[in-house]
Amino acid sequence: MELDALRRRDRQDVVVFDPVNLDTFQRERGAAWAELDGLVHRAGRRPERLGAEGVRRLGRLYRAAAADLALARRRFPRDPTTIALEQRVGRARHLVYHAPSRRESVVSFITRDYWVAVRQRWPALVIAAVLLLGSGGLSAVWADRDPGRAAGLAPGAYEAVTQPRPHGADLRLSASERTGLSGEIFTNNIRVTLLAFAAGIAAGIGTALLLLWNGVQLGVVAGLAVGSGNGRVFFELVTAHGVLELSCIIVAAAAGLRMGWALIEPGRRTRARALGLEAREAVQIVLGTAPWLVVAGLIEGFLTPAGTGLATVLSVGFGVAALYWGLVLALGRPRPTPAPETSP
Repeated sequence: MELDALRRRDRQDVVVFDPVNLDTFQRERGAAWAELDGLVHRAGRRPERLGAEGVRRLGRLYRAAAADLALARRRFPRDPTTIALEQRVGRARHLVYHAPSRRESVVSFITRDYWVAVRQRWPALVIAAVLLLGSGGLSAVWADRDPGRAAGLAPGAYEAVTQPRPHGADLRLSASERTGLSGEIFTNNIRVTLLAFAAGIAAGIGTALLLLWNGVQLGVVAGLAVGSGNGRVFFELVTAHGVLELSCIIVAAAAGLRMGWALIEPGRRTRARALGLEAREAVQIVLGTAPWLVVAGLIEGFLTPAGTGLATVLSVGFGVAALYWGLVLALGRPRPTPAPETSP
């Protein structure tokens, strides 16, 4: 019923007649053209300034003016009135078919869309965090209790912090050695971040296995470091940039898990369609997360070699991660749904 009523209202604005002369045409349609000009002027470049009713009225007047232009081109193709009407319709077209500019799209993505996309995936975020951090915690306990077996899973690059030493003893690592070890951890985390997203194409199983394996490795190294008396040095090396990097891994993995779920449960869409839509959003999430990996890299490059102490790296590491997740909560809040309009 409402659709039929709207169509009837549209037809009322589109006056189709065979004008005798130009004066009649201008007199009959001039008021509607003037109203269209007024709405275009009020809106500027933002049609939302007109409000819901104003936007609907703009659309009706634009369609009526476009019909008038078609008629004018047939009857008065070279008259200044037709030329002016073409310009009028052209000015209104960009509002009726409004699309944000590239600059507006980038700003919107940085300030809102990215954070909304991350927050909307909170179930996948929880699953990714449990897989990565849960396996890491269990592996750390196991490595501390059974270091002999756990040592076989520790990557060779981390051997320096897994060798037994008196509790609290300095590893006597030079600045370059500390940077190299921290850089190895940073590089590994970037690799895992990208793979965690890409592996989601395998129905999410690849992402889950990757999270479990890297959680186990991280936990084993942490458990061996603590058990061998090198826990303080280990956390000084990884905490400043590691907490943010783990957050990035979890976010990228959540995007990968959602891609996998699109294959398993596409809803009413085809699997190819569901995967394509989810993959596009996943790529955007990874691109939005990349600058935070750069931030982690800067922290790793400048803070880690300085040897500022455990208190400083803990403050920086958890502080930057808290900033990131605070932005997810603050900027990722869904917009309130406007109340439906009621007819008087």
